[in-house]
Amino acid sequence: MTSDALEADRTMSKPESFLQPLPSLNVVTNVEKLDAGLRGLDHYRTKLPLWRYIPRKRLIPLVRWETPHLAVIQRSVRSPALDTYFSITANLGTHTFFMVFLPILFWCGYTSLGRGMVHVLASGVFFSGFLKDMWCLPRPLSPPLNRITMSRSAALEYGFPSTHSTNAMSVAVYALFMLHAPDSSVPSAVTIGLEAASCCYAVSIVFGRLYCGMHGFFDVLVGSALGASLSIVQCLYGDSFDHFIHTGSFKAPTVVILIILVLVRIHPEPADDCPCFDDSVAFAGVMIGVELGNWHFGRSGRAWNEPALATVPFDLEALGWPRTIARIVIGVLMVFAWREVMKPALLKSLPPIFRVVEMLGLSLPRRFFVQASEYQQVPNQKDDNVIPAVSEIPSLLTSFRHPRRSRSVSVGPQSEADAYETLAYRDKRRRQSKSEMTMATPRIDEKSSSEENGPGYFSISTSHRVSSRHPTAGLPTPATSNLDLYKSMTEPEQVLYTPLTPGTASGASSRRPSSERRQDEREEREMFSKLEKPRVRYDVEVITKLIVYTGIAWIAVEGAPILFETIGLGLGTQPG
Repeated sequence: MTSDALEADRTMSKPESFLQPLPSLNVVTNVEKLDAGLRGLDHYRTKLPLWRYIPRKRLIPLVRWETPHLAVIQRSVRSPALDTYFSITANLGTHTFFMVFLPILFWCGYTSLGRGMVHVLASGVFFSGFLKDMWCLPRPLSPPLNRITMSRSAALEYGFPSTHSTNAMSVAVYALFMLHAPDSSVPSAVTIGLEAASCCYAVSIVFGRLYCGMHGFFDVLVGSALGASLSIVQCLYGDSFDHFIHTGSFKAPTVVILIILVLVRIHPEPADDCPCFDDSVAFAGVMIGVELGNWHFGRSGRAWNEPALATVPFDLEALGWPRTIARIVIGVLMVFAWREVMKPALLKSLPPIFRVVEMLGLSLPRRFFVQASEYQQVPNQKDDNVIPAVSEIPSLLTSFRHPRRSRSVSVGPQSEADAYETLAYRDKRRRQSKSEMTMATPRIDEKSSSEENGPGYFSISTSHRVSSRHPTAGLPTPATSNLDLYKSMTEPEQVLYTPLTPGTASGASSRRPSSERRQDEREEREMFSKLEKPRVRYDVEVITKLIVYTGIAWIAVEGAPILFETIGLGLGTQPG
């Protein structure tokens, strides 16, 4: 065996020798370290079970095929005005927008609409996150795409399916259904305007995800289909579900809560550090709080039973605009006050309990979450993409006042999933270049490698250079550190080597000089060091999110309405 082969064998036997934990992780975590010989093609094979890996392998070629077509669309229509428009309107499909908007529906008497919207949005966020973590499909490759966003965390998630598209389509379909419901009292002229607004909203959000380079056709189509399907289920069975909850004993909400908790527990473990699970947990808590609060509020004697069960008493003519606005302001303050008080209290009180549970062998740790025995306290850090902290509100308002400064345009890998796509693309380009230069008949090992990439793996030999060297006039020029590194790793002129056959990474590595392997390792280390680092997450945060967001939903449907009646901002009598 050659010295290169011995070195490669030692590298394969010691995966920790390649890449140390990311610098931002200042605690000991259970994150699996990455192996130099298995990073490109074999990363997801080693991290996912076969029943998840095989569908992913078959879907990857479609995701890759879309990228050059998306790049053509983006380059042909992009302008500074559209950059601003789509980056702003993307916020109308976020979790934060809906968490602020939905409680107002309850406080203004639209309880049935509010419940329906919670059902479709909470289930949409949960199941889109469920699918993202299950299949681990990347976003369209950048370059050739530029990614335009006002959210720093969006690119850290997987791409399939698009949660924005799921939310937008579910809202639009459910709104159209409500406008055409037999008991709808909306005037026809207003109905037409709201129909047009619903359609424009959905189209704007969905197309905006393509324009901004955040998703591909496959992402938005499946996301839209998921959102529409959830809305149809709500339209067909929503009333029956509400009747089951509100007319039954405590067993009815208990069954629903148990089902939600089971779904949280079986949420798939991602191959990379993806924050999708955090959002899924938050909206699972919202669903729990809404069902529990509505059930109890409907039996408290404070709620109206018309036009729907457990309706919050409201009449604009009787209350007037000042009292109505006061209700909304006080309700929003209650939500933020609950979060500001309960979140730090739980993060401080739960770790000792979790350590005892862990000692008893009852803990159920998730990958990328630090267990309580490995830290003393949870540090103060930005850790919520749904309801921001009070201290973050001024910066959010500033970002909306100055959207051009707040949006970012990035080119190059931004997440671990992006980085692995870059490595796989590098391997593909090298094999293609070797094949073109030698004009040799593909061997069995090359065929095996091509099956990993699948048919239609796109080629952008020069297309990404066009957008980076000749940016559209008037558009911001993105930082190019990751872009330059990406180019250096994907150029076909780089040193070629025998194709990496799945399962034989050490053999392939042994046929390359050690200097070339070291160069690859340096480039890979540099690429990973430039990524947006996911924050450290702690095991207690799962229960904390469930409790905090359950409380927020309870405040929206019961806590705030009770306070309104107490301080003279309610009606208190059943209409009619």
